[in-house]
Amino acid sequence: MLSNTQSETNATDLAYHLHSQTNPQALTREGAYIVVKGDGTHVIDENGKRYIDAMAGLWCASLGFNNQRLGRTAATQYEELGYYHSFYGRTNPKAANLSKKLVELTGMAGGKTFFVTSGSEANETMVKLAWLYHASRGKPTKRKIIARDKAFHGSTIVAGSMCGLEMMHREFGLPLPGFIHTLCPNNYRVRLPGESETEFVSRLAGELERMILREGPDTIAAFIAEPVIAGGGIIPPPDDYFEAVQKVLAKYDILCLDDEVVCGFGRTGNWFGRETVGMTPDMMSLAKGITSSYFPLAAVVVSPKILEAVERYNESGTSFGHGFTNAAHPVGAAVAAETIAIYEELDIVPHVRRIGARLHQRLAEVTKDSPIVGNLRGVGLMYGMELVEDPSTGTPFAPARQIGARLAAIAYENGLVVRAMRDTVGFCPPLIIDDNDVEEIGAKLQKALRETEKAVQAKSI
Repeated sequence: MLSNTQSETNATDLAYHLHSQTNPQALTREGAYIVVKGDGTHVIDENGKRYIDAMAGLWCASLGFNNQRLGRTAATQYEELGYYHSFYGRTNPKAANLSKKLVELTGMAGGKTFFVTSGSEANETMVKLAWLYHASRGKPTKRKIIARDKAFHGSTIVAGSMCGLEMMHREFGLPLPGFIHTLCPNNYRVRLPGESETEFVSRLAGELERMILREGPDTIAAFIAEPVIAGGGIIPPPDDYFEAVQKVLAKYDILCLDDEVVCGFGRTGNWFGRETVGMTPDMMSLAKGITSSYFPLAAVVVSPKILEAVERYNESGTSFGHGFTNAAHPVGAAVAAETIAIYEELDIVPHVRRIGARLHQRLAEVTKDSPIVGNLRGVGLMYGMELVEDPSTGTPFAPARQIGARLAAIAYENGLVVRAMRDTVGFCPPLIIDDNDVEEIGAKLQKALRETEKAVQAKSI
């Protein structure tokens, strides 16, 4: 008979909980990691062990794991109005005010905010609005969506189709027809030997244009991109990449969709990733950092021309045929407004720039001369450390060895949470980290990396 809370929780979880992105056999064999408490940038498991979470959960807990102000804000709003919807012209004060704030903050002057409950829904909404936009202008054949290799845009059918990752397609027969992928702007893996960055950008833009011409410009609705690719390995684009890409898009009347689900709200060292990379989108999807993931709320901010298309399509008196039950949730809107207020009080952008530079310096110190680190890349407070068999040539490890996953497991044993994206190990800590947190991440990573190096050298992994 199970005799303690730990084993009872694990047994219940194994019996009844189907986990996201988890190997079922491994879960059955090893059990779940049970987190019971948050403490700033740390989480605590059921045995009382502390971990510094250098991934902010899933790229999202920007204000840490137990912000009391957000908790009080939610509690107060629950007492006033615990739920209402945004269908049939209904609204609530918190949603109305947040709508305005997001339009102002994103710089989408003259546009509006559409609320959803997840990043996947936000990205799917942008696709539907792109279809509507072209149809309203007499171009209903413009429906294909171009995404990029290595991109992650969500887990719904359309968002999953836009992902450039085989793991999001394999079990489900995706991508759907009409969702196509162009080259990933990865300086380390896609840029050719001897190719300058300027030549690389020119080649990427040229390949995009050739794809558009092959498919037919009158069939392409939109191009979607994260300013910095996150789940595909934390890949910042080369300088001038988006400028070159958007010239191609404008030439063929193709919308630019900005997936800010990870990059938004200070993560890249600007309020939004589009500022970091020089992107000028027609729509922006926002999630994760919008509430520090203290409530499942997300949004799409649309430019005036998208708004005009929605109004034109329904000028006969019909209703916009899209929406979600919990969109514009008053509690979520209240939490989002308070989250943004805290960012502003913390002056979060300068803080991220300073502490991000310190984190990058510490990661560089730890990885310098490592026999298994081929590339360290990133911006703001998102960095990727790519593990390779031979740093001098960039030769990757055989995928079956799962070196990245092994390092992540060793780090976890040492009280550090990181994420393995194949053999790229990701760091995306809460935005509130300080110098002590940076030192703790560096020290625990150093221990895990040295242990992994020894295991690789000994061929035990």
